[in-house]
Amino acid sequence: MKSLKKKRRVQVIGIAAVALVLATALIGYGMRDGINFFRSPSQVLAEPPSPTEVFRIGGLVEEGSLKRGEGEVIRFNVTDGGAVVSVTYRGVLPDLFEENQGMVGTGSYRDGVFVATEILAKHDETYMPKEVVDALKAQGVYVDPDGS
Repeated sequence: MKSLKKKRRVQVIGIAAVALVLATALIGYGMRDGINFFRSPSQVLAEPPSPTEVFRIGGLVEEGSLKRGEGEVIRFNVTDGGAVVSVTYRGVLPDLFEENQGMVGTGSYRDGVFVATEILAKHDETYMPKEVVDALKAQGVYVDPDGS
């Protein structure tokens, strides 16, 4: 009788372990393209990512760099105060997108240019994404409006 209980217990533990490994593998497989790491322009230039890696870049749109109306592609530079990265984007920019404002773009870095597939802009006069604020603070460029 004890042998049967012991055998069942080992089987249940084995099945639970297999289910746990399978669930972990499925979660990892499902998230392989869903995780985009954030980088500041300084980090991109210090350690350029591979052309196939999709990541997010954020900072301020550099004054005088926004070029519209040259075909379908919009060009501008993004800076964190320490480095500048050129960005190209094909599509319609958000209404609030403008120079000297915070932005976050998703895309890849190819041949020295960030090719964006998505651009996000601030949504009011004081909002800036946390990652962008942290990168700008690290460069000594940004001071919170509330003084913190």
